[in-house]
Amino acid sequence: MSDWYQHYLVETGRAATLWLLVGFVTTYAVTRWITLRIRSRSRADTGATGTTVKDLYIGGVHVHHQVWGILLVLVTGLLEFRFTPPSPWQELLAVLFGAGAALALDEFALWLHLQDVYWTEEGRKSIDAVMVAGVVGVALLASTSPFGVDPSSMAAQGLVATSVAVVVHIGYTIVCLLKGKIATGLIGLPIPFVALVGAIRLATPSSFWARRFYSDQKLHRSAERFGPAYRARRERLRDLVSGGHR
Repeated sequence: MSDWYQHYLVETGRAATLWLLVGFVTTYAVTRWITLRIRSRSRADTGATGTTVKDLYIGGVHVHHQVWGILLVLVTGLLEFRFTPPSPWQELLAVLFGAGAALALDEFALWLHLQDVYWTEEGRKSIDAVMVAGVVGVALLASTSPFGVDPSSMAAQGLVATSVAVVVHIGYTIVCLLKGKIATGLIGLPIPFVALVGAIRLATPSSFWARRFYSDQKLHRSAERFGPAYRARRERLRDLVSGGHR
């Protein structure tokens, strides 16, 4: 097991990414469990005291868990950039970075709206952010390059050919993003095929691409494609990831 870990993860530079994902997924799961417990207790309004599962207040101010997540990301990033520690300290920092990212992204909607929307419809954007981050992390674990280009092949292909491939890849990824497919575009950075498919298929009806380039007929097709059935599937996935966030 140790030889496999050394050969396939440490030597390929993937070990830190693996442990980052472990910290991210574990922290997100525990955080969701705690927040759901707090909300359930609040709804029950039993008046129970002495429980350790409660919101944190300092000086009368509710300190959201995104604060601890942002601080953790900043500290671990600073330590990594300043000291660049070897294994196993690098993996430890990766776990802490993943934990901080999970705490921060679980309240992504609060960054976006600058108000406490955690349990509202707007707050479900945090779930989307967590899903995108998780899938991008898995994609980066599978590939060492964030742009879908294997660094080991650069010498064989030549710098010019590799640069052209990267520029083309970024080009259709931007098209994908302009079509309103943020998650697909971000996931497509390390997995080129995903971004290419997203760039080819219909844009969302409210996207810049659709509003700028689509005829009324094509806008109608887009509205049908991303209609109630599509939204229902997305909500089911959100509920699965969030543990029933409503």
